[in-house]
Amino acid sequence: MPHLTVIEDLLIALALGLLVGLQREWSKSRIAGIRTFPLITLFGALTSTLAQTTGGWIVGAGLLAVTAMLVVADIAKMRSGAADPGLTTEIAALAMYGVGAAVAADMVVPAIVITGSVAVLLQFKQQLHAFVARIEEADLRAAARLALIGLVILPAMPDVAYGPYGVLNPFQVWLMVVLIVGISLGAYVSYRLLGAEAGAWAAGLLGGLISSTATTATHAQSSRQEPTRSPLALAIVVTASAVVFARVLVEVAVVAPAVLTHAGPPLGAMLALMIGLAWLCQRRLSGAAEAVATAGPPTGLRSAIAFGALYAVVLLAVAFAKAHFGNQGLYVVAALSGLTDMDAITLSTVQLIQAGSLKASVGWRLILVGALANLCFKAGLAAAVGTASLARGVAAYFGVAVAAGALILAFWTS
Repeated sequence: MPHLTVIEDLLIALALGLLVGLQREWSKSRIAGIRTFPLITLFGALTSTLAQTTGGWIVGAGLLAVTAMLVVADIAKMRSGAADPGLTTEIAALAMYGVGAAVAADMVVPAIVITGSVAVLLQFKQQLHAFVARIEEADLRAAARLALIGLVILPAMPDVAYGPYGVLNPFQVWLMVVLIVGISLGAYVSYRLLGAEAGAWAAGLLGGLISSTATTATHAQSSRQEPTRSPLALAIVVTASAVVFARVLVEVAVVAPAVLTHAGPPLGAMLALMIGLAWLCQRRLSGAAEAVATAGPPTGLRSAIAFGALYAVVLLAVAFAKAHFGNQGLYVVAALSGLTDMDAITLSTVQLIQAGSLKASVGWRLILVGALANLCFKAGLAAAVGTASLARGVAAYFGVAVAAGALILAFWTS
């Protein structure tokens, strides 16, 4: 190995060690700081360099040596009466020894990623502990369920198309389930980080990510119980419905980026309009902030299976309607599917476009029809559950959106 390459590796190891050492020095660690961590990382790089001529045993011997020194340091710390039950610094030191070895083994990028991760975990100790303190048993179950459906069930699904129209792929169906549950759980985690108090913008944004229909029902009911909340409920409902269009565009971009060329402009125009309507609602609140009502973690297995079944049914229904009734049948399916849920019709339509079974110019129109049906359903829900004031407001704002959507369907050429 050329000497310049060895020196370059040692300098990189030194810099990475300094980064973590600086953080430990700042936190006043009794085990290792600004000098010790760079030395440990350099030692790892040196043993890894020597291993190329002497064998890998020297890396293992170096690891044992670092471990022994850390144990001795811990014993000395305990005897001095400064016992600390934590092992964070010790584990970080072992990780940085590995980082040094990885740099010399030509794995610089993983070494940098690990160093950054170690530094972040060390620096944000209080924030991480505060976040854990907010976690409840239901939240842990939610995370475990997401891991189950994404890391256990998904890999076991066959990646083969079944069904009379060749559109049912178990792996792709369950992948859509994981995507939707992941988005909803991410929104729920954001809500937990924000705390129980949030502004109307945050309530609408998170409500749209979790479920705009459930958000509409929740705040319509709250407006009936306390009529003075009607303006706040209106702002949250309209904002959540605007987020639906953003969510649709994100789903299209994740599943089939090429479809955005056709679907992006018309759906983006609807998103811009809905954001404008939401902004008008929010302005009337003068920055009011109240408790956000939300359901529990949205990752129950029952709801995941229900969405998977709905997604599969919509796939079959769209394929059946296309085969027997033409485009008119597709629009009926889209409207019915979009009444309560936009994810199924969006993902199934995009999947069919990507497979070449549906034209993109028809696909985005199906998604928009579903979205307009969804707006109409939520307007009816607000009228049935909420106050008359809320019903009039939702009807007015959504009426503008539905009229604009109808014009886009009629005159947009693509």
